[in-house]
Amino acid sequence: MLRLPKFEVEKPTTVDETVALLSEKTGDVMIIAGGTDLMPNMKHELFTPKKLVSLAGVSALFGIREEAGALVIGAMTPLDQVANHPLVAERAPALAQAAGLVAGPQLRRMGTLGGNVMLDTRCQWYNQTYFWRKSLGFCLKKDGSACHVIEGGSKCVAAASNDTAPALMSLDAKLTFANADGQRELLLDDLWKSDGIFNKKVPPSDLLTEIRLPQREVKHLGAYGKLRDRGSIDFPLFGVAVRIDIDANDVVVDAEAVSVALQARPTRIRKFGESLVGTTLGSPEFEKGVQAAASLGHKQCRPMPNVPGDHEYRHAMVPVYLKRTILAAAAGAGPVHAV
Repeated sequence: MLRLPKFEVEKPTTVDETVALLSEKTGDVMIIAGGTDLMPNMKHELFTPKKLVSLAGVSALFGIREEAGALVIGAMTPLDQVANHPLVAERAPALAQAAGLVAGPQLRRMGTLGGNVMLDTRCQWYNQTYFWRKSLGFCLKKDGSACHVIEGGSKCVAAASNDTAPALMSLDAKLTFANADGQRELLLDDLWKSDGIFNKKVPPSDLLTEIRLPQREVKHLGAYGKLRDRGSIDFPLFGVAVRIDIDANDVVVDAEAVSVALQARPTRIRKFGESLVGTTLGSPEFEKGVQAAASLGHKQCRPMPNVPGDHEYRHAMVPVYLKRTILAAAAGAGPVHAV
């Protein structure tokens, strides 16, 4: 039986109280939102904080609303609510789909959007019990000095595995953080760094309070595709969010795709929209553009053996899932995933 280490729990009710608690002793204090990822990691002794700061009583962190044209989602809003909220489905279909594919129903009712955005990177050599990791000799990310993914590697390549991050990035999401100095807003693209040990540019003492999706000037279509072994529970072996902007005549004016579960940060597929812009949805030219965009993704997205699943198979599935996700977005269909 895996047991939790001893810890204390603080239960603030305001953002200011929470920030003050997080500023006490960085490293010894951690946030607990839904706890769906933190609790298993603590049982595996990946984290051993002396104090947890629960966000469950901070009412300001919950809810979905429109504000000055933007869609604003509190960081503590459960993923289940994000997946099923009519405003999210209308304004950000790829986000609704991605949130609905995280883990399983029970975990989505506990897990939060903010928790998924701030999810720790994952690796098949890291997310194991202490006994297992000790037997292996540990790794760069925790307690060791060797990378078991890349022989002789000096940089951790544990993978970002947060399903909602690509969808949010495709919509140019902005994050609001609170800390001892006040508040600051950060474009989600600027949150990441390519370091699997800790892939965020903000310190753990900063509190994510809300996610803001700016109003788009043109109509957009979106979808999320998720490769995984089972139709539920699993983290992505490869995930991709697609956004297609169209005019009144269904002509593509812009398109973006963002991938996840390949490296330490979610990444945009460069020049993704070039083959699609100017084509009309459903036309032969659009179909050719879809093939070209899928091939481009295959060239750029290079899975490593950092998460479970054969990395060559994952690479072969990149253009398959990318094509399916583009077509699903264009058709206004649901998410692309294993069933």
